[in-house]
Amino acid sequence: MKGLYQLMMRFVPPYKGYVFLNILFNFLGAVFGAFQFAALVPVLGVLFDTQTQKMVVKPAEFTFSLDSLKDNLLYQISEMIKVSGKERALIYLGIFIIVMVILKVGFTYLASFMIVPMRNGIVCDIRNQIYNKILSLPLGFFSEERKGDIIARTTGDVQEVDNSIFNSIEMMFKDPMIILISLIVMIYMSWSLTLFVFLMLPVVGYLIGKVGKSLKKPSMRGQNKMGELLSTIEESLSGLRIIKAFNAEKKMKNVFARQNHEYLQIMNKLMWRRYLAHPMSEFLGTIVIVVVLWYGGRLVLSHTSSLSAESFITYLVFFYSIINPAKSFSTSIYSVQKGLASMQRIDMILLAENNIVNKPDAISVKEFKHNIEYRNVGFRYIEDEVLKNVSLTIEKGKTIALVGQSGSGKSTFVDLLPRFWDIQSGSILVDGIDIRDYKIADLRGLMGNVNQDPILFNDTFYNNISFGVETATEEEVIAAAKVANAHDFIITSPDGYQTNIGDRGGKLSGGQRQRISIARAVLKNPPILILDEATSALDTESEKLVQEALENLMVNRTSIVIAHRLSTIKKADLICVFHEGKIVERGTHEELLAVNRIYKKLHSMQNF
Repeated sequence: MKGLYQLMMRFVPPYKGYVFLNILFNFLGAVFGAFQFAALVPVLGVLFDTQTQKMVVKPAEFTFSLDSLKDNLLYQISEMIKVSGKERALIYLGIFIIVMVILKVGFTYLASFMIVPMRNGIVCDIRNQIYNKILSLPLGFFSEERKGDIIARTTGDVQEVDNSIFNSIEMMFKDPMIILISLIVMIYMSWSLTLFVFLMLPVVGYLIGKVGKSLKKPSMRGQNKMGELLSTIEESLSGLRIIKAFNAEKKMKNVFARQNHEYLQIMNKLMWRRYLAHPMSEFLGTIVIVVVLWYGGRLVLSHTSSLSAESFITYLVFFYSIINPAKSFSTSIYSVQKGLASMQRIDMILLAENNIVNKPDAISVKEFKHNIEYRNVGFRYIEDEVLKNVSLTIEKGKTIALVGQSGSGKSTFVDLLPRFWDIQSGSILVDGIDIRDYKIADLRGLMGNVNQDPILFNDTFYNNISFGVETATEEEVIAAAKVANAHDFIITSPDGYQTNIGDRGGKLSGGQRQRISIARAVLKNPPILILDEATSALDTESEKLVQEALENLMVNRTSIVIAHRLSTIKKADLICVFHEGKIVERGTHEELLAVNRIYKKLHSMQNF
């Protein structure tokens, strides 16, 4: 249960008030539950006039002790019998038990009432922590993880923690309280018989615990397999056009069916073991009851103990009252083990290391003044070196174009500037200060991105353009759309700027999506602009409109442009040719053509 304790220490503290009230109400519920049974011993003795319990003719001196409470209770019962008779006394006894039950169930409900905000609050906190962690983790983390599996951890695993752990947490707070109160009364009634019970419980607990622990590994395998299933679904939805185009429906059906069958087999084994909890605890509980009946009966029949017949009956009532809580507690152990396996998968995200963080003394920066300098920059993702000792200075207000074959390091070069990745050697400086010394949010606030594949959200035109600019006014959004040549097609849509553009902008053409992306960058108004092949996937007409929008956007800005279409960068102040992680050529369009090397070759191929 060490894992459960650590989990509680991580997430329960904000809800400790609810925990305290839950424990208090559970305690009161258990106490009143004990009263309803404890009254049976003296009442049965007086009613049936046994040798161990006679009528009491005078009250005892009141003190805060069990004997004083017991003697005064017997006196009240005796007086009641004298005045009303034994049959009426039985009615009063029934009323007393009913009152005790009302108090018991009332406090038990209040205990459950208090656990609900804690349980739901913790699950909400876990989801928030996962989402916040996902947003803060570097891009490198997601290059090694499947999106479907991350979604599974955020949804399925969190739900499993809720169902398996927090659904059982109430039992784990309530049942031990009932067991504890009952055991205290049982020890008071007969310590020797209770000691005998204690000697048996560790054996029962060990057997139940062994089966419970065996749930953890198959549960982990089941959640991992569910992550694979969700990944397949996510990839199928994203690539549905390709699946249909290549007639690969049968192949994908077989892949999904195989994964689904493997999940079925894992879950069958898991549930078979899980459903073993109840019959196993039932069987072991019955054995314990039989042995207690045998041993307790011997004590009563031999008259070697102070345990009377009516006390033994009441003792059995108390003992039976802890059987169901003990069963529930054992079942909770099974569920908790299953939930802890899911929590381990969640912790793979929550405890993932994030190397791209602010320094303790990070500098705030609000404006870009002079230049950007790449100084002997080296970078590798895993093994292969992507950038090799690259140096480049970009003056404020200049447009720098990056060209070269795919995989030559262009996109990595620009991704290093906003610290999507951190370099392994050299340094990148903005206005003479290493970017690792700046606050990350401030550094990225200086930059705007327009990518080859526009990243839009399932929201309105207005919200996509104003994304990340919380203070934007409607007039500013419209002005940005006009600069990006997007205003005309937006106002012709059904609800204008409030029209929803669909998942990833699926209701728009490629050129329209790109112009919305440009409008978003215009509204942010960054001093540094990064354009990653922003026109490469467009037709000629759309390219012309987007290129005009880009030229409007680049006015008076420092721009870094990655381009495959060399015709779009003729006006760049400097063109850098990348090859195998190095800048092998640099100059203007005319200068590079005159050199007659890699750039001239690329230019000739495109003209051809």
